Amino acid sequence: MAGGFAKDGAVQDQIDATVEDAIKRARSELPTGESLTHCEECDKEIPAARRSAVPGVRLCIACQAERDKQRKAVSGYNRRGSKDSQLR
Repeated sequence: MAGGFAKDGAVQDQIDATVEDAIKRARSELPTGESLTHCEECDKEIPAARRSAVPGVRLCIACQAERDKQRKAVSGYNRRGSKDSQLR
């Protein structure tokens, strides 16, 4: 049952759209192309197993872990928020 001007299933549509956005963002951050044999940050050799497991890999495990720690969490658009909360 929808309330106001919202159609039936509107909340689920918002959830689905949020999940789809997160999947697109994650896929866009995956490496592409040919894997490097040495890390582009520390120049250590990248193991063959990592290169075959992650096509297009550019960093060794240690450098990738450090980069992942420094990355901020992405704050998505609040589709259910009020207009006031979206203007802030």
